[in-house]
Amino acid sequence: MTTDLRTDFPTREALLAYLQETFPESAARDPHVSEIRGGRKAAEAQLDQIDPLNYGRTRNHLAGKVTRLSPWLRHGVLSLREVRLLVLTEGYSAEKLVNELAWRDYWQRVYVLIGEGIWQDREPYKTGVRAEEYAHDLPADLVGGTTGLVCMDSFVADLHETGWLHNHARMWLAAYVVHHRRVRWQAGAIWFLANLLDGDPASNNLSWQWVASTFSHKPYIFDRENLQRNTDGVYCERCPLARGGCPFDQSYEALEAKLFPTKTTRDYADEDGRGSYQKDTRRKGRY
Repeated sequence: MTTDLRTDFPTREALLAYLQETFPESAARDPHVSEIRGGRKAAEAQLDQIDPLNYGRTRNHLAGKVTRLSPWLRHGVLSLREVRLLVLTEGYSAEKLVNELAWRDYWQRVYVLIGEGIWQDREPYKTGVRAEEYAHDLPADLVGGTTGLVCMDSFVADLHETGWLHNHARMWLAAYVVHHRRVRWQAGAIWFLANLLDGDPASNNLSWQWVASTFSHKPYIFDRENLQRNTDGVYCERCPLARGGCPFDQSYEALEAKLFPTKTTRDYADEDGRGSYQKDTRRKGRY
């Protein structure tokens, strides 16, 4: 194993060439190199770009003003306290962003309490589907980005090529993996951690469980209208399935009936006792 690595490189290109030569197996497995830079200088430059007011207004849209600070938060280059203190200077307009920082802190506190338990279903699936009925491995067409769904295949390409995804894309992709392809959330969580530069076990795993319904009171689903609205329809415009065969082009009620045909109100219920599903109105963003 290489233990004495060089650190004196005149350019980033020279560094990348050295790493590819030193770790040929890794380079062969995935040749993509993200444009996201590490280090404090890059973190501070990104921190200077945050806009708490527009974050609150646009964070659900893929082109919204999210902070993209998660890679530096994940690796401790920035702290949640540091970001919170900065955005609080914006006053009330920072409320949404501070709320998201609080969610990240919450995931970490749960992780401290349960440790490796983040890899275990915290609760039963509330889908009418038994845990053993979910596949343990991701389908090859999904990992290869060849499902034929332009939206999902584009998200997969971004995941592999950039190491970062907008939180809404993560939610849609996770819902597709668990509910449409019926794969256990753990397989998706491992996949994300292997590719995301901000892959934090606590936020990642517990968010996957939120989608799956093993750490929430309902499974999360979305429809085509929601995806179109939050992407300006850029994927549907290029997708042949948009003219027929799109699995998301149904009402929420129809999607629920299709995805969870054996679910009963005992599987999950609202406070008033009525079974329901979790529409795409999630309150958490991804920095």
